[in-house]
Order: sequence, then C-alpha cells, then structure tokens
Amino acid sequence: MECALVLLLSVLMADGGSLPDMQRRQEEGATAPRIQPQPIRNADKTLPGEEAQSVPVLRRAAQKGDASAQTRLGTAYCYGQGVAQDKAEAVRWFRKAADRGYAMAQFNLGVAYDNGYGVSKDNAEATRWYRKAADQGDASAQFNLGLAYYIGQGVPQDYREAIPWFRKAADQGQAWAQLNLGVAYFAGQGVPQDYQEAIPWFRKAADQGEAMAQYNLGNAYSYGQGVPQDKAEAVRWYRKAADQGDAPSQTNVGLAYFTGQGVTQDYAEAVRWYRKATDQGLAEAQNNLGNAYSTGRGVSQNHAEAVRWWRKAADQGLAGAQYNVGFAYFAGQGMPQDYAEAIPWFRKAADQGNARAQACLSWAYSLGWSVSVDEAEAYFWMNLAVALNTEPKYSLMLRRAQGL
Repeated sequence: MECALVLLLSVLMADGGSLPDMQRRQEEGATAPRIQPQPIRNADKTLPGEEAQSVPVLRRAAQKGDASAQTRLGTAYCYGQGVAQDKAEAVRWFRKAADRGYAMAQFNLGVAYDNGYGVSKDNAEATRWYRKAADQGDASAQFNLGLAYYIGQGVPQDYREAIPWFRKAADQGQAWAQLNLGVAYFAGQGVPQDYQEAIPWFRKAADQGEAMAQYNLGNAYSYGQGVPQDKAEAVRWYRKAADQGDAPSQTNVGLAYFTGQGVTQDYAEAVRWYRKATDQGLAEAQNNLGNAYSTGRGVSQNHAEAVRWWRKAADQGLAGAQYNVGFAYFAGQGMPQDYAEAIPWFRKAADQGNARAQACLSWAYSLGWSVSVDEAEAYFWMNLAVALNTEPKYSLMLRRAQGL
C-alpha cells in the first residue's frame, strides 16, 4: 500500500510539485455570445428648443400625437426620469407610438413584454413587436429578434432563422449582433463552422469595445483558431476585456502571468488578476488563487487558505477545484488527513471527466481507501483516466500504474 501511495503521488505531482489543477475560463473551441436582449431605448429625435427634455414639453407633444415624444415620455416613466417611475404608464405611451408605426416604440414595447415591465411577461408578444420594428430596419430589434430565435424564447429555437436577423443588425454596426454572428460561425450554429469567418465579426465588435468579443478574440489567438496562434496577442485582447471588468478575461490574464505564456512570468501579477475575478465570484479564479496559496507562488504559502479558495470554487461545481479539495483531504494539506472525506470530492470531479480524480478513485477501489476493494471499479476508473487525460506525461505514468 505504501508503494502504491508513493506511485500515486508521483503521478499526480509529476509536473514538478504543482499539485493543483489549473483552470482556464474557456476550453478550446468555446466562445461566449450575448444572450440578453437590448434594453429600452430613448427616441433618436429631439424636440425643438432648449427645454425639449422637460416632461411638460414632452407631454404636450405626446398628447398631440408626436410618436417621438410619446416614446420619450414612455422612457421617462420607465426609468423615473423627471417623473415618478411607472412602467405601466410607460407601456401606455409606448403603445400609442407603436400603434402609429414608430419603430423604436415597437421595440420598447417588445422589451416591456420580454421583461414584464408594466405588462404581464409574454415572450411571444415581445417577439411580435420586435418583428414589427425589425421589419422597419431597427437594428436593436433585429438583434433581439435574432436572439429570440437563437435561444428559443417566444419562438421555437432556430439557429438558421437567427442568422439573417443577426446579420441585418451586424451590417448596421450593432456590436452584440456582430459578436453573436461571430459565435455562430465559430460554433457552426445555423451556418457551416468557419473560424476564419468568425474572426472579422469578433474584431468588428471588439473594436467597438465589446468585452465578450475581445475575450473571444483572446481565445482564438490563444488556441490558433481562425488566426495564427499568438499567446502575446491573446493576452492583449484578454487585457482589453479584463480592464472593463470581464472576470473570465481577468482569470485568463492571471493564468498567462502565472504560466508565462504571452507575458513575462510574474506570480504576484497573476495573483492580482485572480483577485479581481474572485471578487466577482468566478470559480476558475477562486481555484487558481487557491493554487497560488498551495504552491506559495505570488503569495506566502498557506495550505489552509488554499483549501478555503478551492472549496469556494468546488461548491460552484468546478471539477478541478473538487479534485483539489479531495487531494487536500487525501494528503492532509490544509486540513486533517481524511480519506473518507476525500472520496466524495474525487467522485464529483471524476464524474465531470477529471482524469486525476479518476486515477485517485481507481487507487481507492484497488487498495480499499475508505471504500470496499473492488477491482472492477478500480479498472473502470483507471481506464477512464487514461482515455481522457490530455497530458501525455500523466497518461504515460497512469498506463504504467495500470499495469502494476
């Protein structure tokens, strides 16, 4: 049993003592779309005179049937600007303008139905109003209608139907539509998969400051999908999104500094970025901050603090963190050694495909660590670990262990 424990530790710590599982925010080939609709907007047209924004002026014009004024007055009631907030009253004014064919009011009425602002929530009715505005060329309505088809809200899900609406809005410069059109090409949703076609759409949206597009460009450069692989360029795009507060990008910038990919390795700088993302509750950042405490890189080594951060991430279902908590119990790092407590954490991670956790379960069943000896179960988990592990050095050592 002692020999097996030594072998297990050598396999799991084969990267030179860096026990914990590191976590990127995105896996290869994954992108992030915008899945929330555009919000209520104000009318583009202003009324003559310096006092045009005042509610009395808007009300007089609205009562005379000016659709732009009706829309502006509705927006004032929706947001409580110059009047007491009253979303039902907002909807009443939006409807007056929408019935006159005013596209922005039709769009706003759709948003009201989408969110239950002043009316009962009704996604089908929202879509009906979005379509009226979209048919008049309103880019925000075109995006929202495309999104309705993309996620199947108010209409049956239909990626192919979403694409033309995203494209109409994207061609007008609507950044969220450009982003989602890029995602569609990247993932092959409603169009043939084409990484190279995705990149220009991401770039258009990213150049407008859209953080998710910047993040997606970072992923593309990181993995060399649709562009030549360039870790430094990946970090540049991640940083643009991170500087806007995008937690996944903050995590990936931190990981770049931790591993020295695309930037000069700097553990303290990695920790600084991880903390920005942990402040937003991102599980991958919590896990990686735990890793920093476990290894003493960028912070003073503190196994108890490592476990505290891993558990936060593990409680959110992150497989790498679940493995890390399990191994902490197994090795008695940051807490008393407790095989019985380790096994459930290994199982949670193993069920999500974590190869290290699968290897640990295999040895547990083979040697009877807080479970009954079960060679069939041990063989099952070791086979999975070997098949699913993408790190050659671990796979080789697992294969050697499998034959013992």
